[in-house]
Amino acid sequence: MNVNSSDNNEIFWSGRFEKPPHELFQQLNASITYDWRLAPYDIQASIAHARMLAEIGVLSTAEFSEIELGLGQIMAEMAQGDFAFELADEDIHTAIEKRLIEKIGDTGKKLHTARSRNDQVATDLAMFIRDQCRRHLSDLIGLMEAVHIQAAAAKGAILPGYTHLQRAQPVLLSHHLLAYFEMFARDFARLQRALEATQSMPLGAGALAGTNYPVNRDQVAHELGFRHSGANSLDDVSNRDFALDYLAAASNLCIHLSRLAAELILWSSQEFEFVEISDEFTSGSSIMPQKKNPDACELIRARAARVAANYQGLAVLLGGLPLAYNKDMQEDKMYVFDTVDILLLALPLTAEMVSTLKFNAGRMRAAAEESFALATDVADYLTGKGVPFRDAHRIVGRLVRKCIDEKKNLSGLTLEELRVESPQFDDSFYSVIDLEVSLERKVSQGGTAPVQVAAELESAADRLEEMRQAADSLRQ
Repeated sequence: MNVNSSDNNEIFWSGRFEKPPHELFQQLNASITYDWRLAPYDIQASIAHARMLAEIGVLSTAEFSEIELGLGQIMAEMAQGDFAFELADEDIHTAIEKRLIEKIGDTGKKLHTARSRNDQVATDLAMFIRDQCRRHLSDLIGLMEAVHIQAAAAKGAILPGYTHLQRAQPVLLSHHLLAYFEMFARDFARLQRALEATQSMPLGAGALAGTNYPVNRDQVAHELGFRHSGANSLDDVSNRDFALDYLAAASNLCIHLSRLAAELILWSSQEFEFVEISDEFTSGSSIMPQKKNPDACELIRARAARVAANYQGLAVLLGGLPLAYNKDMQEDKMYVFDTVDILLLALPLTAEMVSTLKFNAGRMRAAAEESFALATDVADYLTGKGVPFRDAHRIVGRLVRKCIDEKKNLSGLTLEELRVESPQFDDSFYSVIDLEVSLERKVSQGGTAPVQVAAELESAADRLEEMRQAADSLRQ
């Protein structure tokens, strides 16, 4: 968006001042360079406000019609790129009002009756965040669908689960992928709560104390899609909890996107070779022809840091502000807009990338077999034969040490070698150190046993449908 500098000193609040704003202060003071994104919401709210003013007799029916028509024309000008923004306008609210006066004359000057930029901007921002939450919920469902499809298609693929980035116990790939489904399901709920926080309408609170007119705030709230108007005018104009809630939900979501991206970076390396990321989401090197870099994942990881910083930035900005409105709050939109742009790109991109992943089931299984991922199963085997678990743990630890020294797996130990450590070992030991058998034993609720994972997939599909219906209803 281009913003023109202007020598126009006829600022609407200039009556009390003898000197115009300094040029440098004008640059510092203006938010028009970024808050233009609120224009559709500002016009929508202005029409609802004008309609209410007409119904309480502040405007005539003819004046309302004139204002409504003028605002509609301004909306069309913006859509066509014909609207001229000027730095002297300070913000989008003033720019729209000034253009309305240019188009319809003195009637346009009546629009600002019974409202302030303080309640106006809070209303616009709440409406903006409300719409973005709805878009994110829809995009998040697309990502969860991609994760679920990959989990359902894994067909018994086994890999080593990790703790401390060390091979730990075998798990089904489906189970591993569904862990991300659970993360994103919680993100869905957080975004729903953030959307819920936008349901109180600030418009009608005035600058901070209410207005001198019998405004019908509930009528305006209903027309603009709010559940109700605010209960306290001071809180209405100073409240940005809904923006904090949105940024907190976005920050949690981006942490999960970052964790998924970080894992794909590891898994796609030659050291792992668990997965191949599509060429569409990777880049080459300017000097090394052989390179295939997971740049999309790395950039998602980096953008997550920006979103976390945006949340912290707004939290610090708001902390310690006295009631009610302070100019500091003008900066809130930069944190929100940046986060919105990141999520609008990162969510569908991640969904597309996940849907094209190609997993290397053979390499995953080999990694599980090469490690000592079944050591806990052996300890449980001894415990089942009456050995206290702590003793069994030490016994198996010594066997693992022996295997490391002799460069072999647990399956390579002879029964005589096993009995040196514990006489409870018998031939049944060799049926224990089998990946499928190990998985089948993990029958606890939420475990990685195939029967549990099948139930988990079915439950996830049902929940996904419920979330899809909820997102659809929010868009109506």
